[in-house]
Amino acid sequence: MKMGIMKKVLATTFATVLVIGTFSACGKETASIADDATPTSSAIDAKSVFTKGVYVTYPESEKDDPDLTQFYVFFGDGSGSIEDGANGTANYFEYEAGEDTIEFHIGSIDPVVDTFTVTYFEDYLIKGHFSDGEELVFEHLTGVDVDTFNAVNYVNGIFGDPSVYTDANGWSIKYDASCITVNQGGPVTTFVYTGDCAGTNMITATYTVDNDAEGAVKELGEQWGEKATYSEGTFPGTEDVKGYWVSVGPEEGGSGAYVTAIARDYMDGALIFELDGHNGGDEAMDNQVAGVFSDMINSLEFAN
Repeated sequence: MKMGIMKKVLATTFATVLVIGTFSACGKETASIADDATPTSSAIDAKSVFTKGVYVTYPESEKDDPDLTQFYVFFGDGSGSIEDGANGTANYFEYEAGEDTIEFHIGSIDPVVDTFTVTYFEDYLIKGHFSDGEELVFEHLTGVDVDTFNAVNYVNGIFGDPSVYTDANGWSIKYDASCITVNQGGPVTTFVYTGDCAGTNMITATYTVDNDAEGAVKELGEQWGEKATYSEGTFPGTEDVKGYWVSVGPEEGGSGAYVTAIARDYMDGALIFELDGHNGGDEAMDNQVAGVFSDMINSLEFAN
């Protein structure tokens, strides 16, 4: 997949995070380790080639203008994942290392077996080919956490595009990783604003089977009594799904705290997004926070 000028920007940016020497996708005059690499003898210990980490890969024939969106993630336990940062696909694999070859079992069901022959290995750069004979380059990315790596968000981060959180229950939401921290635990996920703001500002997403959407919103509103305001409408990210709102505005002379929750019937229960915010008297700052959360809610998408 070619990405034109943007791809070249990505290639140049990758160079700042790779410890493999100078790398440039904007011209052929700048040398890199990949340019100078020559096949070694058979004295390669394949077991030490791919260590735990994330590797970006591309055909050696395209080294002057590579598509840097394909990644191999090695978990360090003999398994890993092939991830595409352009379309978001991922494919599980297991592997076994020989003297100068690595046998990959790609896919969880009826895995495809293919052998990768290592022809060059030095520091964080690896070259070799699968059975089709096409020579590939693998470059190890430093400073990348295997446990939290997401190919789409990594590529989006290079371009400055929003990150995407995809929930196991079939919904996704876009967010600005520069000012939002995501914490996931079971049926509850929080999106905490980390930029300049007054007090705590966060969205809590909860899936529950103990109530339907209308009941969940009423239950939330009961704690605020007559201060709570209820409304109904089309749930964001849908065209015909009913949503239920409850909100409590900041009290005059108070802390500036406010709450808005929205829920919809989902699967066997309800999906609830609760925004807990604080206004601090700085209108520009307060509007910035509100705008970030508004963009997030409006970006909701559902698989079904």
